[in-house]
Amino acid sequence: MATVQGHCDAAFNKVRELVEQNISSTEELGLSLCVNIDGKNVLDLWGGYADQERSKPWSKDTIVCPWSMSKCVTNLAALVLVDRGLLDPSANVSQYWPEFAANGKENVKVWHILTHSSAIPAWEKPITFEEICDNARATERLAGQAPWWEPGTSSGYHPVTQGHLVSELIRRVTGKRAGEFIAEEMAGPLGADLQLGVAEKDWHRVAELSPPPPFMPPPDFNATGIPARALSSPSLKAEFSATPEFRNTELPAINGFGNARSYARILSALSLGGTVDGTKLLSPETVQLAMTELIKGTDLVLGKPLRFGLGFGLPGDPTRSWIRDGSCYWGGWGGSMAIMDVQRRVTICYAQNRMKTPGTTGDSRVESYVNAIYDALEQ
Repeated sequence: MATVQGHCDAAFNKVRELVEQNISSTEELGLSLCVNIDGKNVLDLWGGYADQERSKPWSKDTIVCPWSMSKCVTNLAALVLVDRGLLDPSANVSQYWPEFAANGKENVKVWHILTHSSAIPAWEKPITFEEICDNARATERLAGQAPWWEPGTSSGYHPVTQGHLVSELIRRVTGKRAGEFIAEEMAGPLGADLQLGVAEKDWHRVAELSPPPPFMPPPDFNATGIPARALSSPSLKAEFSATPEFRNTELPAINGFGNARSYARILSALSLGGTVDGTKLLSPETVQLAMTELIKGTDLVLGKPLRFGLGFGLPGDPTRSWIRDGSCYWGGWGGSMAIMDVQRRVTICYAQNRMKTPGTTGDSRVESYVNAIYDALEQ
């Protein structure tokens, strides 16, 4: 039987007990959970299994694909460029990427892309999984298509395209792919075990994903509406994460392989005012850009109330009151979650391989962990 391992300050023992209960009850398959406060990991736990057959224990260096939690690191890379004065959030995207102005997108701003309001939530024409893995061609297709609504007026979650769009901006101003920039400027200096795509030498460390239940659309679901179009172009399967095509390319919105510890290491830059152990990624002023509301309302793709700062979700959904005020966040398909509590200098990251939910904003497991963590903090 796989056990829970790692470090946990005594104040957080109830969190550890909850993790142990969830693994014993099969609510979890395998997971990693990390809590960083003021730059120190007060909780760094891992346990359960890295495969569906429950034969391979989840170890300290197990990594996993937490899907859209990857956007947190990719968008943080964009914030680093904002901080350096290389990327202006209020500038037109076409200032950096002239081809993007095609088909009525000449006034789309950089901040529209970072808040899911650029109105390019998916590819207009049917596209296959294999085709999105051809980054250059897939990105070129996005540059040529028309927006689906008036950009900047509403968010409409960009499940995969946000990564391609942000990555192209990074490439245009630095000459580096998003994965290169993250490796050289963020993960490398911070010693974080995180990469876009995953090198073949590390494939043996990757946890196998247990797919979520199939999506069951409501009776009034419009098969030709924005949500259906955005979530089906491309249509993704959890099993794709195990393919060479997925692992050998960079899909900056969805394939940042890592674990809770490595995500917390990088993302704590937000919670800590921009600097981690002497390595400065952001100024406090740029951190505040992530925390300042730019768009608010019912998301046109997810159909729920959402607020976005520059690159990150902000608290405000009444069904997710466990994401405290003073934080920014985003999660991944299946239940993984990253919360950066700037007000309290706390970073919480959770990465797992039992995909329980079809959504990207958490589930009952992370809700219970986060509530237990804050209970410990308040006591």
